[in-house]
Amino acid sequence: MIKTEAHEELRRGVREVCERFSSEYWRGLDAERRYPEEFVRAMTEAGYLGALIPEEYGGMGLGISATTVILEEINRSGGNAQPAHAQVYTMGTLLRHGSEEQKREYLPGIASGEIRLQAFGVTEPDAGTDTTSLSTTAVQRGDRYVINGRKIYMSRVQHSDYMILLARTTPRDQVKRKSEGLSVFLFDLREAIGNGLTVKPRRVMINNETNELLFEDLEIPASTLIGEEGMGFRYILDGMNAERILISAECIGNGRWFIDKATERAKERVVFGRPIGQNQGIQFPIAKAYARVEAADLMRFRAADLFERGEPSGAEANMALMLTAEAAWEAGNVVMQTYGGYGYDAEYDVERKFRETRLFQVAPISTNLILSYVAEHVLGLPRSF
Repeated sequence: MIKTEAHEELRRGVREVCERFSSEYWRGLDAERRYPEEFVRAMTEAGYLGALIPEEYGGMGLGISATTVILEEINRSGGNAQPAHAQVYTMGTLLRHGSEEQKREYLPGIASGEIRLQAFGVTEPDAGTDTTSLSTTAVQRGDRYVINGRKIYMSRVQHSDYMILLARTTPRDQVKRKSEGLSVFLFDLREAIGNGLTVKPRRVMINNETNELLFEDLEIPASTLIGEEGMGFRYILDGMNAERILISAECIGNGRWFIDKATERAKERVVFGRPIGQNQGIQFPIAKAYARVEAADLMRFRAADLFERGEPSGAEANMALMLTAEAAWEAGNVVMQTYGGYGYDAEYDVERKFRETRLFQVAPISTNLILSYVAEHVLGLPRSF
C-alpha cells in the first residue's frame, strides 16, 4: 500500500523538523552557497538520516519505502534533501558487503551522526556513466593500497569524514569482463586530504557543494577494502537501485511543492478582475502536471516494493527516476508559467527549486541512458552503444 498509517506518522515527524527551517533559511543558503549544517544536524538528531541502518547498529531500521517518505517530505516542505541524502544511503555498500567488524565499527557512528559518510567516489572526467572504464587505480603494496587517479562531481567532501571509493585493482587487459577488477574502499577523508588527496571545488548551477578530486599516491590501509577485491562493480550496482528509488522520491517532493505553489498562486492572483485559476489555460497545465506526478509516484512505490522484497528492481528503479524527474520538471515549468515574471524573483523560491529540479534529468544518471537501459534490458532491442 502506498499510504499507510506508519508513513503518515513519519511524514508528520519530518514536517515538524522541516518547519523549523523557513523559506528564508533555504534562500539564504542558496545566496551564500552555504551547506545546511543546522538542518542536517536537526535531521540527524531526529534519527531520520539513519533510517536504513538496522536497529542493532543504532538506526531506525526502516525499509526503503518508508525512507523515501523522509526525502520526499524534505523537498515538499520547500527544502532540499540533496545535501543530506547521501548520509541516508551511501552506507548501503558497507551494510550489505562489509565485514561484521567493519559494520560494528562504522554504522553506529553513521546512525548517530558522529561519523559523516556523505562522499561517494565513482564518477570520473573521462568515464562518466561508463563506470567500468574508470581509470583510478588502487595498487596493493603490503598492508596498504596506493590510489592514483581523478574523480569529478564529488559532493559534500568537505562535510564528510569518510568516503566510499570505487577504483580499479586489476588492469582491464587482465580481466575477462570489463566489470571485473574493480574494488570498493571506505577510507578516512580527514587523513587523506593533504596527504595524497587534493580537493578542488567546482561551482555549479545550484547550491550543491561539489568537487574534483586528485589522487596522487594516496596510501590507505588494506583493511579499508569492503568485501572481496575485484567485486566492487557488483557492490556499487546494488546501491544504485536504492539511490534511484530514494531520489525519485525527492523528485515527487519537488513536483508536489510546485503544484501546491501553482495552485495557491492561481487562486490568489487576480488579473482583469478575476483569479487566473479561473482560466482553463492556467487550470489545465496544473491539472496535467498533478496527474503526471501522481502517476510517476506509483512507479516509485512499485520499485521500492520490489527492492524491499529482494526481487529484481533495476528496470523499475530506473523508470521511477526517469518518470518522477520528468514529472517534477514539467510541474516546475507549470509553476514558472503560472507565476510569470514573479517566478524569476528569488523571494518566491520558485526559481531556486526550478534549478534544483533540473539536475535530476542528468544525475544520478541521464534519462537518455535510462531509455537505453529499458530498450536493451527490458524490450530486448540491440545495444545502442
